[in-house]
Amino acid sequence: MRGRNLLIGGLAVFIGLIAVYLVNSYFSGREAQQEREAEANRLVQIVVATQDFQFGTQLTSTNITLRNWPANSVPEGAFVSVEEATRGGRVALRPITAGEPILASKVSGEGGRATLASILPEELRAVSIPVNQVSGVGGFVRAGDVVDVLLTRQIPGEGADRDDQMTNVVLENVLVLAIDQVADENQTEPSVGSTATLQTDITGAQKLVLAGQIGSLSLVLRNVENQLVGSTETITPSDLGGAGYYIPARDSNAGTSAAAPAAPSGVVSLPRRPSGPTMSIVRGTEPTTYEVKRKGGF
Repeated sequence: MRGRNLLIGGLAVFIGLIAVYLVNSYFSGREAQQEREAEANRLVQIVVATQDFQFGTQLTSTNITLRNWPANSVPEGAFVSVEEATRGGRVALRPITAGEPILASKVSGEGGRATLASILPEELRAVSIPVNQVSGVGGFVRAGDVVDVLLTRQIPGEGADRDDQMTNVVLENVLVLAIDQVADENQTEPSVGSTATLQTDITGAQKLVLAGQIGSLSLVLRNVENQLVGSTETITPSDLGGAGYYIPARDSNAGTSAAAPAAPSGVVSLPRRPSGPTMSIVRGTEPTTYEVKRKGGF
């Protein structure tokens, strides 16, 4: 009987020791977890903007401040003191919103100036082309947009006249750096400019300069997520439809048909058909009716 009691007592002590060990392990794990969470949530101070910055805004002690930031999520290039951020007269090279961290990649170096050249990648160039309300997409092209550039010019050849035009794509997927002298990507209100500055390589810059000398350039706004290129088709008047229609010369005094000139190349001139379509032209108060001849006899 006594041996049995000793066995039960020993077993109870053993179970108690296991329970103590498990409890200690649990609380030790909790403490370690809490220490890790405290380290992760530890706050440091970094420099942030207190107002919206535009391209060229200088950093001063009045428009930036120190703010607490989680230590494990401090962005690369952040400044940790106002003195460091303002040293040498740094200026913004990109738009910065209020409350956003000031990063070295978004400001100039010490003694730097806000110039367009300072934000260009080393291998690329900035080139300007003339635009107007039509070629500039009604003023909706802004800095930061992506466009295609079209060239409209006369078709080469001795037989081509003023109406023989063609349009082809010069460059695709080109970044707009500025409209006139506005390089603010946050400016979204439509504004008609006279000059668009585009970012391209040296070959693209040469194409744009030459194209501007031999024809008129137009911008085509595209979705910034659309990276597809390869639109090399050239468009001529024959691609617009209606190439078989023409109106022969008429005697303006009698209002009757004069000797019809030879039809344009590739157009079949049909005999007079009174039931065909006509058009009326009013000169002063006198209307004159002309027959409109069409290709194919329909």
